[in-house]
Amino acid sequence: MVDVIIVAILVCIIGGILFYLYRAKKQGEVCIGCPYGRQCTGHCGRHGQETKHKKKH
Repeated sequence: MVDVIIVAILVCIIGGILFYLYRAKKQGEVCIGCPYGRQCTGHCGRHGQETKHKKKH
């Protein structure tokens, strides 16, 4: 009985995740989970950051 409950909980969690991903892609999200929302261009890790180069002396 405990196994059935655990499986049901896992199915609900995985189903919720899949529904969230499906809905986000259907609404046109480029980068799901990005803190910049619709402003993101698909490069979430580098959004608004410039590359910093060390100056050589």
